[in-house]
Amino acid sequence: MLGKKIRMERVLDRNSKKTVIVPLIHGVGMGPIEGIKDIKNTVDIVSLGGANAVILHKGIVTAGHRHTGKDIGLILHLTATLENGKQALVADVEEAITIGADAVSVRIDVGGKDEEVMLNMLGEVSRDASIWGMPLFALMDPGSVSDKEKRLKSLMRAARIGAEMGADMVRIPYSGSADTFKEVVSACPVPLVAIGGEKKTREKEFLEMVHGVMAAGAYGVSAGRNIFQYKKPGNMINAVSRIVHNGSSVSTAMEALKEKPIESSVFGNTPIW
Repeated sequence: MLGKKIRMERVLDRNSKKTVIVPLIHGVGMGPIEGIKDIKNTVDIVSLGGANAVILHKGIVTAGHRHTGKDIGLILHLTATLENGKQALVADVEEAITIGADAVSVRIDVGGKDEEVMLNMLGEVSRDASIWGMPLFALMDPGSVSDKEKRLKSLMRAARIGAEMGADMVRIPYSGSADTFKEVVSACPVPLVAIGGEKKTREKEFLEMVHGVMAAGAYGVSAGRNIFQYKKPGNMINAVSRIVHNGSSVSTAMEALKEKPIESSVFGNTPIW
């Protein structure tokens, strides 16, 4: 479908065909945590740093409009994480079209007692996205599993469910190593990206994860707190982009962290994406 292809191109790098996505949707489940309090400034900085797309809730899109800087894709998140960890459907594909989004995103928890509800939700969103030619990005979360073998199988199943249900790109937690993540990638016949998860204590640890993700054959990363809560978020995006789009080593990518901070440009009066 041409419309879906055109929209998909807006959230991928035209040369590498990979993507660096920054979700900025933590305000519902966690409140206005550090790094997203000034959402407009954050969107501006990550765009200047080289992010391909941001994920936002519908009400923040207007507040998060950039005034200057590089263009960036907009992915509208249709679900919201409640304080109890459950997911609620809070927007639909037609709203995303009205807002001008390039893709829609949902989080689907699998493997638990609410799996039936979750899959029904995913099926409905997938149907609407297909009708409207809107790319669907599905975060498939199998929850916490301590046993490594069971954890890997749960990730592979979650990724496959996303593809089976019509997601155009699946977001999935990292398995912990490039070798095991290759198995997750191989189980998913649509593009797959890894999520950043909780903030790492060391920036090198996060960048090593990104390197492992790309070595496994994934299409990129979707990372929030490890980027917007870093002391120089624009520089961290730059470092991640070097690995994802250029195939740089971790040590080469870390050079970006030593450079002058990428700061928000001067605000103007004409917001653009």
